[in-house]
Amino acid sequence: MSEHIVPKSTYYAIFSALMVGTALTVGAAFVDLGPLNTIVAMAIAITKASLVVVFFMHVKYGPKLVWLIIIASVFWLILMLGITLGDYLTRGWATYG
Repeated sequence: MSEHIVPKSTYYAIFSALMVGTALTVGAAFVDLGPLNTIVAMAIAITKASLVVVFFMHVKYGPKLVWLIIIASVFWLILMLGITLGDYLTRGWATYG
């Protein structure tokens, strides 16, 4: 695998973006958005996690197999969470007796 030399300015920019994301998360926690609070918090968290995976874990410069594994892992996570949430949300539908 070829090594890529990433300039320090890229790491500083990503770190700054993560700090802004953290500030946005804290700010969003104090604003009452109703049911959108969870969606906003998850969107910020997914963005921050993506930055960490792509840049700090050097996935951006990795082979296509690494990208495939990450995409398959995210798909599997969404599938498992969807199945679990589907079960949880439909428990009140059953009538016994």
